[in-house]
Parts: sequence; structure tokens; C-alpha cells
Amino acid sequence: MAIKQLIKRTSGWLYLNSSVGRNQLHGAGVILMLHRVLSNDRAADLPHRNELCVGPKAFEHLLVWLRKHFDCVPLMEILQPNALRTERPQVALTFDDGWRDNAANAFPLLQKHQVPASIFLSTDFIGSRQRFWWESIGETLWGSHGEKPRMHLIEYLQSIHHPVPVLLDDIDVDRRSLTLLHYLQGLKALDPMMLERLTDECPQESQPQALDWHQVRSMESSGLVRFGPHGASHAILTGLDDVHLGEEISRSRDALLNGCNRPLPVYCYPNGDNDERVREQIANHDYPFALGTGSGIYRGTGDPLNLPRFGVSQRTARNPELLSWRIYRGTRP
Repeated sequence: MAIKQLIKRTSGWLYLNSSVGRNQLHGAGVILMLHRVLSNDRAADLPHRNELCVGPKAFEHLLVWLRKHFDCVPLMEILQPNALRTERPQVALTFDDGWRDNAANAFPLLQKHQVPASIFLSTDFIGSRQRFWWESIGETLWGSHGEKPRMHLIEYLQSIHHPVPVLLDDIDVDRRSLTLLHYLQGLKALDPMMLERLTDECPQESQPQALDWHQVRSMESSGLVRFGPHGASHAILTGLDDVHLGEEISRSRDALLNGCNRPLPVYCYPNGDNDERVREQIANHDYPFALGTGSGIYRGTGDPLNLPRFGVSQRTARNPELLSWRIYRGTRP
């Protein structure tokens, strides 16, 4: 594995520093997808957090690297037609969900390095104590809230025929975390109501998981951050009937119109899931752009309602050459 990582990192470095790479990326836009910036890097290193979380040192390392190789621009500068392209490729940062640590940990570093960003809010969570199931269930099973809540949840999962694997008690921290990651991925198939019930079996945290509207407006007033909708309830849009799909899109749109001065004309699909029916509804609600999760660079072509992004994990934030290797792969037809 270490050799593969070294080859990817070396290839990524060569790509960005070669005439071939510079020519392929000339006039291109790269959209990055992040979720959370935790308060320390060791917490973000664990496999069950790695994909959604980065630590502050890794995030700052990424920002410095991006400014060295790209023009860091607002998302709309990449998406607007006829925008002037500079010699260097452009990159835009996006954050999904609207986690509270976006304000506490990410925003100060964005300000320090003057890197703009767009945050896409699951609007039902903003200003409420509603919780994201992955975080609540995962951290309870990890033991972050103590052994008693952990055992309670394990017993409850057993009673509904979703027993946790034995390796969740493995003495090796990385193996245990990887087991938890795979278990949580398996829970994604459960009915949303069941996931909500499981979340209710987890202890409340001292702080809300999501931003509040005061934090949203404060970041927006800086001129560095803009906000868009990421669903209302974070429901997977492809699984909703037409009526509930329309309500979900409308509710998130209206919340942004009430809570922000200049909400983005960009929708961001929860989990990236979309199909022709969903895209038609998004267009009917007057969104000219929408973000998916497929990898690729943006040149103003392709479906504007399924725009590509590159996900950033703790691993790639620590080693941005891995990101440039993925960008290289994303430029290929």
C-alpha cells in the first residue's frame, strides 16, 4: 500500500509540474468537496472519520498547497459562463451539510489564507439540535460518550437484528475504526425513520452538530463564504416521490432565502444521488446548477445539473499530491 501511495503522490507531483499537466488544466475549474474540519488531526486520522473529516493542520496544509498551484476562487467564478480564465487552473472549495465546526475550525483558516468557500446547508439542521445519524451512531459506538451509552446502543441494535461485529471490540484502534466504518456504511440502506430512531437512542451532545443562522450570516458578511441548499432533511432525493421531492427542494430553498442575503443559485444533492427526475425538479425550482459527487474537472461543458467534484479526505489533505493524481485521472476521457 505504501508503494502505491508513493507512486500516486509522485505521479501527481509530476503532473502538476509538467507542461502536459499545465496544458490539460489550462482554463479548467476544479471543485473540491469537504464536510468537516475537526479540532485536532489525530481524531480525523481514524478510518471512520477520514472520509468526512480533516484536521486543522491538514486543512491548512491543503490551503497553502492549493494557493501555490491554483487560483482559489468563489464557486460562481468557475460556473459563470464566459468567465475569464487565468493561466493557472482555478479551484473552488465546497463544504456539505453545514457542520458547526465549519465556523469554529474551517472559517478562521479560510480567513487567514483568504480562500473563499461555499457551504451547502441541510437546512432543517441549521439552528436546531437535530442530529446527523452517522455522527451520533458512529461516535456512540466508538465510545466517545462513554461505555454505558455505547452498550445501550449495541443492545438496541441487537434487538432489531443489526448486531455490531465482534471486531468493534478489537484492541487495535485502526482495525476497530475500519470495522466501524464498514458497519456504518451498511446502515445507509436502512429506512430514514429507522436511522432517526437509532439516533434517538444516542446521547445528546453539549453543542448542536450544525451551524446556527447567526453563524451563517456572520460568515456570509465576511464576503468570503456563500451558502446554498443541500436538501432540507438530508433525505436522498432519488428515494422520494414527486410530492415529497418538491417539498424537500422548496423547503431548503425558502430557508436559504430567509436566512441569507445572497444564497447561491446552486443545489447540492445529499449523498450526490440524482437522476433525470430529480434534475428536472431542480431545474423547475430555478436552479441552473447542481453539484454531484462524480469526479472530473469543469470546462463549462457537460450537465450543469450534475457537476463533478473531487472529495477531500484527511489522507488527501495531508498529501495533496494524491489529489493532483486524482485530478489527472479526472482529465482523461
